[in-house]
Amino acid sequence: MNSPDNIAAIRDIGIMAHIDAGKTTTTERVLFYTGISHKMGEVHDGNTVMDYLPQEQERGITITSAATTCLWRGHRINLIDTPGHVDFTIEVERSLRVLDGAVAVFDAVAGVQPQSETVWRQATRYHVPRVAFVNKMDRVGATLERTVEMMKSILHAHPMVAQIPIGLESAFSGVIDLLTMEIISWTDEAGTQVARAPLPEEHELYTDAQLAREALVESVAEVDDEVMGVFLEAGAGGVPLDLLKAGMRRATIANRGVVVVCGTALKNKGIQPLLDAVVDYLPSPLDLPPVVAHRKSDNAGVQRTASASEPLLALAFKVLHDPHRGPLVFLRIYSGVLRVKDAIQNVTRDRKERISKLLQVHANKTQEIEEISAGNIAAAVGLRFTTTGDTVVASGDKEQVILPGLEIPEPVIFRAIEAKSTADQAALAEALERMQREDPSFTVRIDPDSGQTLMGGQGELHLEIIVDRIAREARVPTNVGKPQVAYRETIGRTLVHPIEYDREIGGRRQYAKLLLELVPRERGAGNGFVNTIPEPVRERGQKAEPPKLLPEMVGGVREGVTDAFTRGPLLGYPLVDVEVRLTDGAYVEGDSNAVSFRAAATMGLMEAFERAQPQLLEPVMKVEVEVPEDFTGHVVTDLAGRRGRVQGMEPRRGLQVIDAEVPLAEMVGYATALRSATQGRASYTMQFSHYAEVPSDRQADIITRVRGY
Repeated sequence: MNSPDNIAAIRDIGIMAHIDAGKTTTTERVLFYTGISHKMGEVHDGNTVMDYLPQEQERGITITSAATTCLWRGHRINLIDTPGHVDFTIEVERSLRVLDGAVAVFDAVAGVQPQSETVWRQATRYHVPRVAFVNKMDRVGATLERTVEMMKSILHAHPMVAQIPIGLESAFSGVIDLLTMEIISWTDEAGTQVARAPLPEEHELYTDAQLAREALVESVAEVDDEVMGVFLEAGAGGVPLDLLKAGMRRATIANRGVVVVCGTALKNKGIQPLLDAVVDYLPSPLDLPPVVAHRKSDNAGVQRTASASEPLLALAFKVLHDPHRGPLVFLRIYSGVLRVKDAIQNVTRDRKERISKLLQVHANKTQEIEEISAGNIAAAVGLRFTTTGDTVVASGDKEQVILPGLEIPEPVIFRAIEAKSTADQAALAEALERMQREDPSFTVRIDPDSGQTLMGGQGELHLEIIVDRIAREARVPTNVGKPQVAYRETIGRTLVHPIEYDREIGGRRQYAKLLLELVPRERGAGNGFVNTIPEPVRERGQKAEPPKLLPEMVGGVREGVTDAFTRGPLLGYPLVDVEVRLTDGAYVEGDSNAVSFRAAATMGLMEAFERAQPQLLEPVMKVEVEVPEDFTGHVVTDLAGRRGRVQGMEPRRGLQVIDAEVPLAEMVGYATALRSATQGRASYTMQFSHYAEVPSDRQADIITRVRGY
C-alpha cells in the first residue's frame, strides 16, 4: 500500500461513458499496459477481466462497477470501470461519489450520446474533474472535431485538445502531441512499443498542428490566469511547456477545463498517453478541498483532510457478496488509517463493527493487506450491518461525524417474483435481501392487496439481470410476473377538508379536530406540509392566549401527512406534488396527544384525497433510437402509436437518430419489437425523464386492469 507520505501519488479515478463507447476495452488495455494482466480481454470474446459476472460476459455490457489498482509512472491508480447502460446508472452514481477524477470515453463516430450526457451531469454534480478520451478513431465516420464541438454544445464543457490524429478512419496511425509537437506512434500490433519523434516541418500536418497548438494555448489561457498573463505578453509560442501543463492541471482540477486525447483502444493505440494524462492532470486526494462531514449531534460541519494523522473517516460505496467471505464492503478512506482488527463505528446506523480482513481488489481477484490509508480504496470483510452510503469512523471517535449519502433513484418498473416451490421461499428471501444490499436502486416490497413479492428496478434489463443472478448464484428457480409500471398519484384540485377524530382505544379516549387544505403543486415540485395556524396574539398587559394546537400535536399532524402520502386512493401508489396546509385545529386536554393527531391526519387524508380529483401519473422516458434511413418512417410511426412524442431527428454516421419522449408503459417489450421491425439493425437507449398525467380514458382502463374490476 501507499505510505502516508505518498498520498500525492494516488489517483482515484473512474471510467464512464455511453454503452458501447469502448470503456471496458479501454480499461482492459490499461490493465495490460500497467502490467496487471498479461492478456488483453475482449468484450466480443466474453473474456474481459473487469466484466467478470457471467451476465456481463454473455451480454457484452458492464453491470457492476469493478475495482482494480494499478501503477503508472510511480503513481497508484485506483480504477473503477462503470456501466454505460442506463438501467445501472446507480453504479456510476455511487462510484463518482467517492472518486477524485474520471476518464470520460466518447465514441469518435457517435460523439456525445444520451448516457454520456447523463454520467457527465452526475460527475458535474459531484464536482469530479475529468479528462476525455475520444475512442474509435479508426472507425468509418470518426472525427475528433465533431466530438469536441458536441462536448461544447451539449455538455457545456471547455475542451483543451492536447492531441490531433494522424490519418482518418482506417488510416489512423497515431497522434501528434500538441504540447511537445511530437509524433506518437505504436510500432507493434499489441501497442506495447511507443515511439516519439519530433514533428518535422515538412510533415503534411505540420501547419494544422501549429494552429491546433495555438488553439490549445488560447483555450488554456481562457481558464487559467497565469497562462493568460504570459500569453498576452509573449503570444502562444511564448508559453513554456511546464507552464502550459501546470495551467491545464489547474484548470482540470478546478473543473474549468477538460483535457482531450484520442486513440483506438481496440487497435491498441492511445492508451499510454491517456495514462499520462491521468497522472499529469487529474487530482490526487491532496489537490482537493478537505471533505466536510457533519456531527450527528448538532449537524455542525467538520473538515477532514487527506492525512493519516487525522481521525478515521470512510464512506461505504458498494457491497458485493462473496460466497466464501460473505459481504465485501468497499470503502473510500477520506482521512486516517484503517487496519485489520480495528473496531469501527457505523455512524449512519449507530452500529459497532470490527474489520476482520482488508482486501485490495482486482476485479474478481483479491489480495489481503494489513492497512489502508487516506486517499485509498479497499474492501473490508466482517461488516455485517454496513451498506451503501454509510459513514464509518473509529469506534472511539467522540465527534461521530457523518458524510452525505447517495441519491438513490426511485424504481420505475416492478415485477412479481415467487419461488417455484415452498421449500425455496427462505432461500429466495435471502437472495433478494442480498441483492438489495448490493444494489440500492433495487427494491423489494410486499403488495398489501395481493400479498405478492414485488421487485422494483430501473428498467426491464435491470430486473432481468437480478432474476438471472438469483437463478445462477442462489440456485433458486422462480416464477416471475409481467413488468408493471411504477405509477404515482396526485390530486387535481384544491380542497378544504375538516376532520374530527374521536375514538376509544384501550379504554382511553383519543380526540383530534383538524382543518386541512389540500393544494396541487407543479409537476416535480414534491410534497409539502405547512402549518398556517396563526400564533396567539398577546396584547400589552394581557396573558397570551393558549395555542390552537400544541407543538407535539402539530408534529403528530406532520407525521400523519407523511404517512398518508405513501399510499394514494386510486391504486395505492405514492402521492406526489401535493401540499397539505394545516389551517385550524382543536384539542381536548387529557384526551388529545400527538398519536391522536397523527391518526386523524392519516385517516382523514385518505378520504380527502378521494375527493380532490385523484389523478394517475406515469413515468415518461427519454428515448433515443438509432435506425437506418430505410426504417425511419416505420420507427417514427411505431413511437407515435406508443403515445410517443418525437422531439427531434438528426443524421449520424449513415443512421437517423430519433429523440422522443414515450410513456414507460408503452415501452415494455420494445427491444424485441424494434429488432424484428428493423431486421435487428436498430438500437435504442432510454432513461427516466419525468412523471406526467395519464389521459383520463387510459386511467380508467389501467385502474380496471390493476384492480380487476
